[in-house]
Amino acid sequence: MARNVLLLGGTGTIGRATAQALRAAGLEVSALVRQGSDPAPLSGCRIIPGQATDPADLQAAMQAVRPGAVVSTLASRSGDPTDAWAVDHAAQSAALRAAIAVGARHFVLLSALCVQKPMLEFQRAKLAFEAELMAAPLSWSIVRATAYFKSLSGQVARVQAGRPYLVFGDGRLTSCKPISDRDLGRFLALCLTDPDKRNRILPVGGPGPALTNLDQARMLERLLDRPIRIRHVPVAVMDAIITSLTLAGRLAPKLAAKAQLARIGRYYATESMLVWDGGRYDPDATPEFGADRLEDHYAAMLRGEVADDRGAHAVF
Repeated sequence: MARNVLLLGGTGTIGRATAQALRAAGLEVSALVRQGSDPAPLSGCRIIPGQATDPADLQAAMQAVRPGAVVSTLASRSGDPTDAWAVDHAAQSAALRAAIAVGARHFVLLSALCVQKPMLEFQRAKLAFEAELMAAPLSWSIVRATAYFKSLSGQVARVQAGRPYLVFGDGRLTSCKPISDRDLGRFLALCLTDPDKRNRILPVGGPGPALTNLDQARMLERLLDRPIRIRHVPVAVMDAIITSLTLAGRLAPKLAAKAQLARIGRYYATESMLVWDGGRYDPDATPEFGADRLEDHYAAMLRGEVADDRGAHAVF
């Protein structure tokens, strides 16, 4: 087992949780951190200044650390095609080449379960790197995670303020087994210590059962101890918005970017984050890991103990 680990993407919420899990497993952790980022949440890690999107910085970091393993939680912030290919593919590919050059023996990649049905550029970029990693001369683990707590938390504040909870269609179009940052970080760390997780694509969700949008609304009702209004948004409305933004985007690049964001939103509004098996999304085939539950996360948000940390991923 590699004891010396280089972490990429360590300043994100999942990266910070992964750093804690790696250190709890007794590993020596170095993290590549871009200038201007706060390294405080990476206490106990060796900080290597540099940009993960700069091949020269990646090479310098690999030479400085000479890690036995690399754990990458890097991901495009926006899903914009240019950004996706720069981060989800090019930066990951450069990191892999640099890791091989210094003799790293294992590479753990945080991917996403949505690549099962690739309809968007960021999914294609992730799949392109997955293929490179699987063909590389070192062992690997590809973790395809389901929905994150933070990505399902965008409506907590609006409902708390008395505004309606928005669902697409009947509210049962999609479902998922959301996983917390802490549990996902622990799972990523296990990929370095559990031989059964080597050279495998590993779908993973949090503890079940699978939750629909309406299930999430009912959680908030229980926690607030009052009925909440639910507003149903037809998927056709999203289609119309996408068409309008796409047409306008031919003249205005900013609107073209918004059209891409709308396409991503439509994907998540209509596709479940569960294992695609035999032509359907199968909750029973979606592995569960960890103990943290979304309802407890919502409760902590309502008490003001947890902040809305979606950043560029905010939609509502």
